[in-house]
Amino acid sequence: MSIPIHPVSQQTRSTCPYCGTGCGVLIGSVGEQIVSVQGDPEHPANFGRLCTKGSTLHLTAAASVTQQARLLRPMHRTQRGSEAQAIGWDAAMAMAAERFADVIRRHGPQAVGFYGSGQLLTEDYYVLNKLVKGLVGTNNLDTNSRLCMSSAVAGYKATLGSDAPPACYEDFDHAETLFIVGANTAWAHPILFRRIEDARAARPSQKLIVADPRRTETADMADLYLPIRPGSDVALFHGLLHVMLAEGLVDHGHIARHTQGFEALQAVVAAHTPAAVAETCGIPVADLLQAARWMGGHTPTLSLYCQGLNQSSRGTDKNAALINLHLATGQIGKPGAGPFSLTGQPNAMGGREVGGMANLLSAHRDLGNAQHREEVAALWGVPEVPAQPGLTAVEMFEAAARGELKALWIACTNPAQSMPDQATVRRALERAEFVVVQEAFATTATCAYADLLLPATTWGEKDGTVTNSERRISRVRPAVSPSGEARHDWAIFTELGRRLEALLPERVAAYRPGTTTLFPYATPESVWLEHRESTRGRDLDITGLSYALLDTAGPQQWPLPEGASQGQARLYADGRFPTADGRAKFAAVAFAPPQEATDAEFPFSLNTGRLRDQWHGMSRTGTLGRLFGHVSEPSVDLHPADMQRLGLTDGDLVRVRSRRGEVLVSAVTADAQMPGQVHIAMHWGSEFLSGRGAGGERLQGVNALTQSAFCPTSKQPELKHAAVAIEPVSLPWQLVAMAWLPAGKALVVREAVAALARDFAFFSCVPFGNEGREDGTQGGRHDGTPDGHVGVLLRLADAQAPDAALIAPLIARLEGWFGVQATDTLRYDDASRHQHRAMRVVGSGEGPIQGQRLQAFLMAGQVEAAAWVRPLLQERQPVEALGTRLLSPSAQAPGEVASRGKQVCTCFNVSEPQILAFLPQCQGAAGERLAQLQGALKCGTNCGSCVPALRKLIQTNS
Repeated sequence: MSIPIHPVSQQTRSTCPYCGTGCGVLIGSVGEQIVSVQGDPEHPANFGRLCTKGSTLHLTAAASVTQQARLLRPMHRTQRGSEAQAIGWDAAMAMAAERFADVIRRHGPQAVGFYGSGQLLTEDYYVLNKLVKGLVGTNNLDTNSRLCMSSAVAGYKATLGSDAPPACYEDFDHAETLFIVGANTAWAHPILFRRIEDARAARPSQKLIVADPRRTETADMADLYLPIRPGSDVALFHGLLHVMLAEGLVDHGHIARHTQGFEALQAVVAAHTPAAVAETCGIPVADLLQAARWMGGHTPTLSLYCQGLNQSSRGTDKNAALINLHLATGQIGKPGAGPFSLTGQPNAMGGREVGGMANLLSAHRDLGNAQHREEVAALWGVPEVPAQPGLTAVEMFEAAARGELKALWIACTNPAQSMPDQATVRRALERAEFVVVQEAFATTATCAYADLLLPATTWGEKDGTVTNSERRISRVRPAVSPSGEARHDWAIFTELGRRLEALLPERVAAYRPGTTTLFPYATPESVWLEHRESTRGRDLDITGLSYALLDTAGPQQWPLPEGASQGQARLYADGRFPTADGRAKFAAVAFAPPQEATDAEFPFSLNTGRLRDQWHGMSRTGTLGRLFGHVSEPSVDLHPADMQRLGLTDGDLVRVRSRRGEVLVSAVTADAQMPGQVHIAMHWGSEFLSGRGAGGERLQGVNALTQSAFCPTSKQPELKHAAVAIEPVSLPWQLVAMAWLPAGKALVVREAVAALARDFAFFSCVPFGNEGREDGTQGGRHDGTPDGHVGVLLRLADAQAPDAALIAPLIARLEGWFGVQATDTLRYDDASRHQHRAMRVVGSGEGPIQGQRLQAFLMAGQVEAAAWVRPLLQERQPVEALGTRLLSPSAQAPGEVASRGKQVCTCFNVSEPQILAFLPQCQGAAGERLAQLQGALKCGTNCGSCVPALRKLIQTNS
C-alpha cells in the first residue's frame, strides 16, 4: 500500500470511481489539492488494497492535469466545428432549457433524448430519472450501463425474478469450485482477483475453472481452462447441465420445491450431448465432463461472469443459461454458492436501483407494469409516468442519426468513443439540432460535437453514494472543492428541471395538489432520502439505512429495511424468490451463434476488452504516462500462426476492416489468442488512435469496427464479436516524435497534434512515464524520470511524404511542440529523400553530448532506428558514448544499447528481464519463489495487479 509522506492536513474516506468492485479509498489533501490516495483498510470490499488505477488516482487530480484536461467553465459553440467560447452558468442553463423546451413544444417530448453513465452517483441518477420521466414526459433516458450490465439484469429477472445478485465477496472464501466465464478478472477486477488468490491459498481443495476464447492471465491461473469458441456459451452451459443430469449431480428436491419450468429446459438440454457440445465449443469432451463434475459435485460452486456474457446479441440467454446450472444443483443462497455478475462500472448497480434506464423505474420497478408506473407517479406527484417504451442506447443514436431525435443531453460518458458502430453515432451527433455534453474532462471525443459544454465535478469533489457488485452502498465524499466552475451533476439536473418547469407551465399545472416543484433538493442527502422512500417494501428496501449510518457503521448491503440492524449478505437462502409464486424459473433458451458470422471476406472474429491499467475511454487514466507502461501503444493481437500466414512481424501496420468501418493499427503476436481470433483493447478511441479514411474522414478508433446488433431482451449490443478482415498495409513514409515535456504542457501538446490525424493515413499519440514515486508522492523517480515531466509519443504514417511545401512547416511545428528546436539538438536532413532526424540531448559534461541523456527526438522518413532510440529516451540511458550514431537510420542498435524490456510492475517500474535475471536465485515452491522475488524487487507488493504475471513467469521459468 502506498504510504504518503506529504504533510497531509486532511484525510477523507471515499470510494474509487473505476470498476464495480467498489473499493474504499482514503484521500489525502493539503488545502484544495489532493496529494495522496490509499486503500481504506476498513472498507469491506478491498480492506486497504488498490489496483494500479486506484492507487494513482491522486495523480489524475494533480494541478497540471486539472488545468489541461478538465472542463473548468461552461462553453458554447456558436456554430458546429468552431472553437467553444466561455459562457456564464446562468446563460448556459437558460440556453439549455430554452432549446430543449423549444424542441419539446415543436416536436413533442419523444424528440429529446438523455444519455447518462454508470459513473454518475445514485443521487445524480435519481434526479435525472425524475427530470426525464416525471417532467419532460419521455422514457428516452438510457446510460452506458446498457453497454455494461443490462444482459445481467435481464438474466436475473428472467430466472430469479429481480435484478439482485445473490452472492457476496465473502463467498470466494467458502467456494469449493469457482467458475469464471466471460471475464478476465485478473485485469478487469484486480482487487477481487487478489481475494480469489487468497481464498485459493487458504483452501488448497478449491478448483478454478475458466471459460474464455482468450488464454488470459485469469485463465493461466485455472485448474481447468476451457477455450470455448466466441459466442458458444449457451451451448457450454447446456452441455454442463446435460452431464450433470446424466451423472446424478442435480438437486431434484430443490428443483421441485423452489423452481418451475425444468421439464422444458430438460427437453432443450437433451440434444446437447458431450460430443455435440465439444464440437460446437471447440473443447475436449473430457474437459467438459471434468467441469460438470466439479461444478455439480465439488460444491459449493460460485460462478463469476462479466462482459463476455453480457455484450452479446444473446446476452440474456447466456446469463439465464448459467443461472440454470445453479438452480438445478441448488447452488444458490448458501455460503460459497451462486451466480455472481461482476459489475463493470462504479455505480451501474445504483443507477438500476433508481430506474435510470429506458425500461426501468425507481426501486426495481418495471416501466411496462402499469401498477409500477402509478406508484412512481404518486411518489413524484405527477399525473402519470409515460407508458411508451424509451429508446435504449443503440436505438437512441440510431434515431438521432435518422433525424427523429432533435436534441441530446449526454452526461458523464463518451459515446463518440464507447458506442458500437461509430459512423452511426457520429452521424447522430452531427445531425441533432442541439447537443449538450455535461462532463468533467474536456478532452473526450464527444466534446467536439457539443453545442454546449457544462463542467461537472468528478472524483475527489463529488458527494453522494454508489452501490457495488455485492449490493453494498458506500459513501462518496468530497476531499476538495469543485475545480473551476464545475457543479455537481444532481445540481445541474435540478436547475434544468426548475427552468423547464418555468418554460413548460402546462406540465406543472398537471402536478398533484401540493406539488409545486419536482426538484426541491438542496443537498445530495435530500435526493437520497426520497430515493430511500421509493424502496419501501421493495426487494432492495433500504428504509433502515441513512447517511448517518453509512458514516458511523460504514458501507452496507441491501436489503436493509427499517428495523433491521444490518444488510443481507446473501439472497434466497430460504428458497423464496421475488416472483408471483415465489419460485425461480428455468430459462429454456436455444443456442444461437453470434449475429455476424465470419466468412471469406471477413475471416477473423474480433473481440474487445479491457487492459489491466486502463479504464474505458481513458479520459482519466489516459492522463498518466505510468499507466501505459504495461501496454504502451494501440495494437491488434493475433495468434502466431495468423501472423506468419499474413507475413507479419511485431509492429507491422495492418488495416482491420469490418462491414462498418476500419482502423489502422500495429499487429502484435499474442499466444493468448486462438487462430482466427483477434483482440483490440476497448480503450483505443480516436483520441489515441486515428488517421485518414478513404474519403478523407478521421478514423474513429476500435468501435468503428464493432456492431450495433443487440440482444432482443436486454438491448445490450454485441461488442464482444465482429467479423473483420486484416490486411498488411504499406505506408513507407513514417514519422516518430518522442519527448519528455513539462507536466503542464504534455496534454496540451497531445491535443494539438491530434489535429494532424486527418492529414495522415495513420496517427497514434500516447503518453509514457512514471509520474509519482512508489512511496505515493508526486515528482521524480529513482529511475531517472525527469521531475515534473511527462512523456509523449507520436507516430504518423502515410503512403508518401507530404508535399515539399508542407513538410518543412510540419516539421517545424512538431519540433516546436516536442522541444527539439534548441541549440543542443543534433540534426540530419536529406530533403531529396525526405529524411529528417533531430535529437535533443541535455545534461552536463564535456562536448555536445558528454554525460548527457536524450530529452526529445523526431525522425521522419526512415524511422527504423526509433526501435532502439526510444528506450534510450524513455529509460533515461546515458548517450555520451554514442555520439552522432544517434542520427543513424540503421534499425540495428549499437552494441552498447540495451533496453530494460517490457514493464511488468507499474508501481515499481520492474521489467520482465529484471525478473528473469533474478529468478534463478529463488528457491523452493512457486509461492516461496514469488515471496523472494517480491522481497528483492518489490514487484507485486503494492497494488498486486502484476501478481498473476509474476506467477506465470515463475511457472514458465521454473
